[in-house]
Amino acid sequence: MGNLLSLALTTGAPAAAEAAPALLNDQLGIVYALLGVALATLLAGIGSAIGVGMGGRAAAGVLTEKPELFAKVLILQLLPGTQGIYGLLVAFVALGKIGVLGGEAPDARTGLLYLAACLPIAFVGLLSAIHQGKTSVASIGLLAKNPKTFGKAMLLPAMVETYAILALLVSILTVSNL
Repeated sequence: MGNLLSLALTTGAPAAAEAAPALLNDQLGIVYALLGVALATLLAGIGSAIGVGMGGRAAAGVLTEKPELFAKVLILQLLPGTQGIYGLLVAFVALGKIGVLGGEAPDARTGLLYLAACLPIAFVGLLSAIHQGKTSVASIGLLAKNPKTFGKAMLLPAMVETYAILALLVSILTVSNL
């Protein structure tokens, strides 16, 4: 709005009124793009926090009985944390392209495209991290009963990770090509 006010003061109100839609369109683009960045970061991060928290509670229960399993249960606990990293990665790539960390500020149409490009990792990151946390809890229970099953126990939550990686690829490739 500062640009619009200075335009009105220097050229007069009619010229400012004609220029207002273009200025608002430019500002809407960055707003839409930043909304996508925020959703990718927040939703994937929230999912990771929930998933890692689930795994941590299960790990703490196992460690009271079998402290020698610390390293193995820690790995299983941390697996759901990757989705938050994926969301942050998409956010940094987008910020680099929309004029915050470099690049040009997008118009409204392009801003909406950035928003849409960030949605796969936002929502898949949220949901897959929560389900990976649940699977990690089950794997920690499996490990508690039979420590020799670590390889199998690790594979189960890693399968959930596949879908987070697919969403990461879709978001990264889309953001990179806008």
